[in-house]
Amino acid sequence: MKFSEEFIDRVREASDLVEIVSQHVNLKKSGSGYQGLCPFHGEKTPSFSVSDVKQVYHCFGCKASGNVFKFVQDYQGLTFPETIEYL
Repeated sequence: MKFSEEFIDRVREASDLVEIVSQHVNLKKSGSGYQGLCPFHGEKTPSFSVSDVKQVYHCFGCKASGNVFKFVQDYQGLTFPETIEYL
């Protein structure tokens, strides 16, 4: 399925990364962003950082990073078109 760039941009703008990640990760406010335990590898100390301003995430442990589309794809195991429909 093919989506227009305009539609993809609208989905991105309507999808808050912090809200979506918070459904799966216990995030706590830390400075200008949020931190929690990375959902992509086992850890005991939070190294997973989410920026609500930039709408990106990064794990300093396993180096996973991306935007809302990448998080949903990796966490849910979906293709890009499935991710667009999910969001």
